[in-house]
Amino acid sequence: MYQPAISGHGVFTPEEIITNEELVQAFNSYAERWNAAHADQIASGELEAMGLSSPEFIHSASGIEQRFVMNKSGVLDPDRMFPDLPARADDEPGIMAEMGMDACGKALEMAGLTGADIDLVICAASNHERAYPAIAIEIQKLLGAGGFAFDMNVACSSATFGIQAAADMVRSGSVRRALVVCPEICSGHLEWRDRDCHFIFGDVATAVVIERAEDAKGAHFIVHGTRCATEFSNNIRNNNGFLRRTHDQMEDRRDMQFMQNGRKVFKEVLPMVSAHILGHMQDEGWSADDLARLWLHQANKTMNDFIGKKVLGRTPEAGEQPNILQDYANTSSAGSIIAFSKHSDDMTPGDKGVICSFGAGYSVGSVLVERA
Repeated sequence: MYQPAISGHGVFTPEEIITNEELVQAFNSYAERWNAAHADQIASGELEAMGLSSPEFIHSASGIEQRFVMNKSGVLDPDRMFPDLPARADDEPGIMAEMGMDACGKALEMAGLTGADIDLVICAASNHERAYPAIAIEIQKLLGAGGFAFDMNVACSSATFGIQAAADMVRSGSVRRALVVCPEICSGHLEWRDRDCHFIFGDVATAVVIERAEDAKGAHFIVHGTRCATEFSNNIRNNNGFLRRTHDQMEDRRDMQFMQNGRKVFKEVLPMVSAHILGHMQDEGWSADDLARLWLHQANKTMNDFIGKKVLGRTPEAGEQPNILQDYANTSSAGSIIAFSKHSDDMTPGDKGVICSFGAGYSVGSVLVERA
């Protein structure tokens, strides 16, 4: 048995930014047009007028101030309001593979490795641009990696589930070095015309290198334990898929995009996540006093504040539970890894932390790490 460690990490950040103010301007323009087009039905009570959004509403509801996206113009066009990402030829790199390669390159450079050193690639994301061939296998080829690769989807928990799979294989000796890549184009499955969720998501890609601790060339994080759990719920759902064309109704169905019952999610997920982390720590012999850092899934600031207080038994101090969603918004599986990547360099040997992601499923995954 070998000791797995995280020896490199990287983040690809798109060049384009949409601020809350820009987003609200586009959404309100669309809403006003919709209300005018349906004025008679609204007046008769047949339809309800579409409410307007505001930067204050968005920040109060989520803590989000902006988001990075792969395409800004399409999202902000009131006549379109979804990304404009041209189709690529089959012999061109896919957009998710391209994003993933950028993050992988940064992670490999940190670890002092090349693509040829990798013998496992896992592409862990909430949505994949195609069913097959696997995005992970495309990344494997572009990297010049050996071994094998596969895609996995556990929605917002995909990163930690991918880390557990990779760490288990490193621990057993079936692979020596792995990359867990999370390219998330969340803008593609968000309904930007829905006031309740139009502000939630952004785009990004992350990557982490997991290898035997004895092989790590520089500072790294020992993976002391991983734990995953799932419990079925319809409260976060996306019904899109390859069977869509077999349905009798072929119009643009709202449930083919991101859907959630936010109140139920908040009520049901928070106790599940808090208990999961505390149970994992207890079984590893860790206490709240041992933790220097909590890198949580970046969906909502209020949710993270609640979990941080439950896990630590007090309000987290500045820096103990870093949030990045004010800049990146919710980036699904990548969020906790962005927080880890941007807020871990200051840790010293012996410092301990928890990476945790949670979301649709319901699903939750935790990784206990120590700076070495």
